[in-house]
Amino acid sequence: MKRYIALTFVCLGMAVALASCRKETLSPESVITVDAQTKNDFDKWLDANYVHPYNIQVKYRYEMNESDFSYYTIAPALEYSIMMAHIVKYVCIETYDEVAGVDFTRRYFPKMFFYTGEWEYKNNGTFILGTAEGGRKIFLAGLNYLPRYVTSAANLNHYYLKTIHHEFTHILNQTKNYTPEFEQVTPTSYVAGDWSTSGYNTYYRQRGFLSTYSQDSDREDFAEVLSLYVTNTAEQLAEWLADAGRTVTEDDFDPAKNTSHYNEFHTSFPDLKVGDTFPGRERILAKIDLVRKYFKDNFDVEIDELRDAVLRRQKDVIEGKVDLTSLEIN
Repeated sequence: MKRYIALTFVCLGMAVALASCRKETLSPESVITVDAQTKNDFDKWLDANYVHPYNIQVKYRYEMNESDFSYYTIAPALEYSIMMAHIVKYVCIETYDEVAGVDFTRRYFPKMFFYTGEWEYKNNGTFILGTAEGGRKIFLAGLNYLPRYVTSAANLNHYYLKTIHHEFTHILNQTKNYTPEFEQVTPTSYVAGDWSTSGYNTYYRQRGFLSTYSQDSDREDFAEVLSLYVTNTAEQLAEWLADAGRTVTEDDFDPAKNTSHYNEFHTSFPDLKVGDTFPGRERILAKIDLVRKYFKDNFDVEIDELRDAVLRRQKDVIEGKVDLTSLEIN
């Protein structure tokens, strides 16, 4: 009986407290509504450097509606969001300003960036670096790993910068599509989601693709050609082309020396013999020419000039010449 009375008084006390809270302290707005938050110094910096000059919004706080429910995602650390905002501004946005003009950037560059701290892991052993949606939004993942990659051009490109140029190419393609001639360079070699399987992770350059992911579809192939072209040196491209057009050797036919990829070689090139040249070099060059023509004809952009600007600005970031932490507003 005593325990029952005590519990009754506790419940009554909680009811009174809740009633008091309802009348005096509870706000009608949700505590997780992003728009209701007071702007911090980073928000003000974004207004000055993204919103006002370009009408671009950067979302770095967690928002369920912007996330993909198929994956576990987390918000990035604030300091890494600041770093990425500086990198995107200096290496991407201002690069297109320099090469194509600010009117091009304002018209075509995506109007929203959504950052998350972790990659989106798939069940086939790969993970998503970023996506583009509806010609207006780029989702960029894995920001919490940025500090370990920001001092390496290869890593910065692979995990972030190439992704941005790749996704921006998708957005431009949604505005003005590329010629069907591009798909016809390697019409029977696209394999959709199988690109990540063991049957397609070698001999892809010899088949005419710059990356394994290029084999997914002509749409992804086009974006990979542009993004890899502008984020790598001419010397690196020359190495890839030399590999793509190398001479067939006896080792390609020897199961003992080509153990894990022997079947892939024979499936891809059933008619080649020792001394022949792989066809990949000419196919890749044909794709680069079509990408170059697309950007020149539709947007008056020279992709070689774009590459020069990207590499120069990227080098500035790698060498620490760009302050990635400042929130000073000029």
